[in-house]
Amino acid sequence: MKLTISLAQLDIFFGNPDQNFAQIEPAVKRAAEENADVVVFPEMWNTGYDLTRFAEIADPTGQRTQNLLAGLAKKYHLTVHGGSVATADDGAYYNTTYIYGPDGRQLAAYRKVHLFGLMREDQYLAAGHEEDHFQVNGIDATSVICYDIRFPEWLRTLSLDNSRIIFVPAEWPTVRIPQWRRLLAARAIENQSFVVAVNRVGSDPDNQFGGHSGIYNPLGDEILTLNDQPQLKTVTIDTAETDEARGFMPVFADRRPELYR
Repeated sequence: MKLTISLAQLDIFFGNPDQNFAQIEPAVKRAAEENADVVVFPEMWNTGYDLTRFAEIADPTGQRTQNLLAGLAKKYHLTVHGGSVATADDGAYYNTTYIYGPDGRQLAAYRKVHLFGLMREDQYLAAGHEEDHFQVNGIDATSVICYDIRFPEWLRTLSLDNSRIIFVPAEWPTVRIPQWRRLLAARAIENQSFVVAVNRVGSDPDNQFGGHSGIYNPLGDEILTLNDQPQLKTVTIDTAETDEARGFMPVFADRRPELYR
């Protein structure tokens, strides 16, 4: 099945939700004009990593984000993968993904499972504990966030539910962009899935972010890659390639889970 995907690679205004929220509808509108079935945003686009101010700026229960994404998905008749945002819930803060279908209904919500100590997530955020499965236009998919891709056992766990696409919103620093690209290709190859990854660009007080959002096919080929500037690019994939890859080399059937730990 073919699916047209727009990658919305944004710069993020540090600690300024109002400015960041204002960027979302123009990107969704542009994706709709390019006949996208789904548009994907980067990680923590509402606040950036202004962690010490989360009490002021994190989205309470994610309600503002959910209302916006639901309304835009319905208005422009496409699926909106909301990247991720900083949310507050019961005295804790989370790095949370929301995904909405063209009818405005929520398809999935996911909280980042692996917290990144080098950017102090472990000091300010609570970790998620649940898997993330949904469908985009009838295609099985899953979603992780940034640092999660360094844990292949987690992505394999998610992929065992017949997923054809792994979505990856991120804030990945420029200095590690070569690793970013290799890891995305590896996750695509080992799970015989498409990987759709959207990284931010720009900088915050502590980091420069390198963009290079991209889409990788089940053989690990980079079929779309962006540069390090804000932009939106659209490409069509054919998820039949996952069946071809899995049929040729039945990695999932040949697993020995009784040996793994």
